[in-house]
Amino acid sequence: MHQTGNRRDRGGSTAGGALREANLERGMPTVQAALKQLEFELRRSRAQGCAALKIIHGYGSTGAGGRIRVEARAYLARLKNKGELRDVIWGEDFSIFNPAVLAAFRRCGALRKDGDLERHNNGITVILL
Repeated sequence: MHQTGNRRDRGGSTAGGALREANLERGMPTVQAALKQLEFELRRSRAQGCAALKIIHGYGSTGAGGRIRVEARAYLARLKNKGELRDVIWGEDFSIFNPAVLAAFRRCGALRKDGDLERHNNGITVILL
């Protein structure tokens, strides 16, 4: 695993490309700054040929994380509806019992070993690029 700043790159297994992770709540940014960071992370992940990006946006324990979560998820839903993302999996749905997660494993094998799998963590979102 390679870590730089608030991002980590994890090599994928033979099932697809790598998984990147980005922390959108580090430094307690404004919602607008967090969304700009999300746009950057999506561009960078695509440029690096990653299969998936996991974002940490928080769940709202301090108040700001909840707004970042709501706005980031709304933005990702719009991108998915426009066909710009393969899939978006909310952290609370990141379970082996979810068919979308099983499909994601086929694209990005590194997701199988992700620490948030089965944690039902609504402070993260997995994005299939």
